[in-house]
Amino acid sequence: MRDVFVTAVIFGALPFVLARPYIGILLWTWVSFMNPHRLCWGFAYDFPFAMIVALVTLISVLISREPKKIPWTRETVVLLIFILWMVVTTIFSVYPILAWPQLDKIVKIQLMVFVTMMVMQSKERLNLLVWVLALSLAFYGVKGGVFTIAHGGVYHVRGPNGTFIGGDNEMGLALIMTIPLLRYLQLTATRFWLRHAMTAAMMLSALAAIGSQSRGAMLGMAAMGMFFWLKSRSKLFTGLLAAVAAALILMTMPQAWFDRMATIQNYEQDASAEGRINAWKMAINLAKDKPLGGGFNTFQPGMFAIYAPNPGSVHDSHSIYFEVLGEHGFFGLFLFLTLGLMVWRTASWIIKRARGDPENRWAADLAAMVQVSLVGYASAGAFLGLANFDFYYTLVAVVVLCKTILVARQAAREVEPAELAAHQRRSGRGPEPQAGLANAAPDHL
Repeated sequence: MRDVFVTAVIFGALPFVLARPYIGILLWTWVSFMNPHRLCWGFAYDFPFAMIVALVTLISVLISREPKKIPWTRETVVLLIFILWMVVTTIFSVYPILAWPQLDKIVKIQLMVFVTMMVMQSKERLNLLVWVLALSLAFYGVKGGVFTIAHGGVYHVRGPNGTFIGGDNEMGLALIMTIPLLRYLQLTATRFWLRHAMTAAMMLSALAAIGSQSRGAMLGMAAMGMFFWLKSRSKLFTGLLAAVAAALILMTMPQAWFDRMATIQNYEQDASAEGRINAWKMAINLAKDKPLGGGFNTFQPGMFAIYAPNPGSVHDSHSIYFEVLGEHGFFGLFLFLTLGLMVWRTASWIIKRARGDPENRWAADLAAMVQVSLVGYASAGAFLGLANFDFYYTLVAVVVLCKTILVARQAAREVEPAELAAHQRRSGRGPEPQAGLANAAPDHL
């Protein structure tokens, strides 16, 4: 029954996608991040819903009469160069049979990121995108938080199999990146019950992130929490929220969880940590020997046998930075870091430009919360191999769109008085007299 329901909802929405491309972006975001079909057990589980929605959305974009223009900013240019560089590293990859399918997956994701930036160029559409993005992942946050409380934190919180958030580490990272977006939704919500619903979703998502028992997510949450407080409009509310969340953690999580988190301080004695360090050193040695890196999925036994200090300890990259370094070399890492820095600086520019403007305060709040999410990604990602996480690149699109919309709105406000004055001159009325001078006599009288 669940398979039929999910299929009916998605296919029932496709006619609306053909009529309005932005609905396709919202539907694709929901399918890609929540993965509702992965909650089914029948024919819908492996059905290519995302591909179908993407194809219909592309057709809708082509036939739509809406303006179609990619906002070419420094971020989009660097992102395009990074994609082209990944194509080059794939051509010369060590394991082409593994690299090409991964490139195909990444290119499809990045294509939809660019289509998102092309289509969602209004405040209303951007806010809808943030709502769909945040709630798609908050579904697992609320569910995982209740699950953690019900079972006393004994079991790991994980996402659907075969998705970006399928593992406990990946789920933990996704949830800590989602919490700031929920805070933005809370700030912009106008209904009393909706604001409290967002508060509950934030607290349960934080508890679910802890319930994932991911040490990387724990470190990311600690780093993000401090920055969250600094960026918050209401530091008292944020402090109280953090205190309540901490109390829930202390009351809910078992001693085994505290013992696991304590191993962060004793990483020299932890086999998992030693394996990660071995993989990071392998990535450095590989990048030194091969300027193009090894291509996608290069963390294989053969590469460890050549470049790792301990050839027998084979691990995944377990770091967004070393993942990019090993797969795409030092230039690829440079592009990856440059993109992140540019997105951060653009978000800071938005905050500075919009903070004192009541009409555009939403843009400052959104940019600030995206920065908090980026802190979570950059810190927790240091221990998780999610360099190609579609959530991160969607946040890149959100910042680009936010700046594009803000600039357009402020330019429109500046143009309106000039257009009014020009219209008055054309009609022969001239500009309106200044107050206090309308009845003044000429100097020569």
